Amino acid sequence: MTVAGPRVLTTSSQGNIDIISSSADIIIETKGGTSTIFDSQGTTQSTKDPFDLAHEILEPLQPIRAGHENLAFTGGLLGFFGYDLGRRFIEIPDLTKEAVDLPDMRIGRFLWALIVDHDDQVAQIIIHENCSAQLRSEVLDRLKKSKQVDCELAGEFALTAKFSATLGVDEYLANIEQIKEYINSGDCYQTNFAQHFSAPYSGDEWNAYLRLRNVVAAPYSAFWKWTDRAILSMSPERFLKVSKQESGGGFTVETKPIKGTIPRGKSTEEDIKNSEILRNSQKDRAENVMIVDLLRRNDLSKNCIPGSVSVPKLFALETFPNVHHLVSTVIGKLSPISSALDVLRDAFPGGSITGAPKKRAMEIIEQLEPLKRSVYCGSIGYISTNGRMDTSIAIRTVLASNQNMHCWGGGGIVADSVPSDELAESINKISIIMTTLEA
Repeated sequence: MTVAGPRVLTTSSQGNIDIISSSADIIIETKGGTSTIFDSQGTTQSTKDPFDLAHEILEPLQPIRAGHENLAFTGGLLGFFGYDLGRRFIEIPDLTKEAVDLPDMRIGRFLWALIVDHDDQVAQIIIHENCSAQLRSEVLDRLKKSKQVDCELAGEFALTAKFSATLGVDEYLANIEQIKEYINSGDCYQTNFAQHFSAPYSGDEWNAYLRLRNVVAAPYSAFWKWTDRAILSMSPERFLKVSKQESGGGFTVETKPIKGTIPRGKSTEEDIKNSEILRNSQKDRAENVMIVDLLRRNDLSKNCIPGSVSVPKLFALETFPNVHHLVSTVIGKLSPISSALDVLRDAFPGGSITGAPKKRAMEIIEQLEPLKRSVYCGSIGYISTNGRMDTSIAIRTVLASNQNMHCWGGGGIVADSVPSDELAESINKISIIMTTLEA
């Protein structure tokens, strides 16, 4: 069968590049231990490692034509790797119910893209040589006829009730106390704990995404709609980027974990004061260091040249419409025998949204969170045919399915966490998303 083309938009490189595509020639959906592959020949199923399947559909597109080595995207994979995909690689109990009916992984192979570089004010169309003549013609014809961005084509959208929390306040606070007991007992150093909200809606999810883009600008925003499902992500956090080294050949791996959050001030003076409070918060700095250490010693080192992993930035302040964050940067040189997909698999799911040590933190999350996270806290992004990759941590992300919208807010719990403060922080992170959609 012919795969129906979903609408995909992702943002990379700290928000300066948009990648827009549709009409994937292959789609892979993974649920539990089984992956379903949709292509022009029909539908097949596999129990292989999903990342091996991803490599199998990406590899035939390489090598790329000369001159495209430095482009962000030259055709390749776009999609999401949900948090629960991590169960394939880290064995934890299965205790929770599903919040939303979405695959653990959904990626497509896209052979064309419209790439908009906002820094250079340049837009270009990339069409891979494997793209069929029919699709090439359809894409070019469609773009020639488009005189304006289709944001004006969005239909009506409205929530039919306000967002409500799955966990009550008392239960949420009690769970944080339970995590602190685990920490004091030596089970873990930190656990990321999140709460779930949902609301029924009607109308066009693209309209909802545009509302959010106007209010909650984020460097790793993404939208993907197919059938009656959609992902609307306003993520501020990079998970993994693989890019060409400026000199010497080879590739560089970069991750930018966020740990440390405080609301924006209502005045300039209060805003500056809040940012300084965050900069000097010993609790947030300690939380940040724990995750940086996990990423540096374990996750990146698995696929980087020994001795090449470093931390050029620690506790950098980054500001967003609703919050300030402390963001660190960890980089390393990719081993010649490793690929971008190897890095993604071996670091998955991201340490900043599990805790440390990762396996025990995930077990605690499974015990205390009542619902599976689905795409939330997974990763969204692209893996290009030229070896490049950029992926987000899927926080500040809304999932739409069965006429309901779902979102989560959370944070890292450490030994000196104050439960009421953690509750407030989890809500501060996503209140702007919920109120924007409720408006």
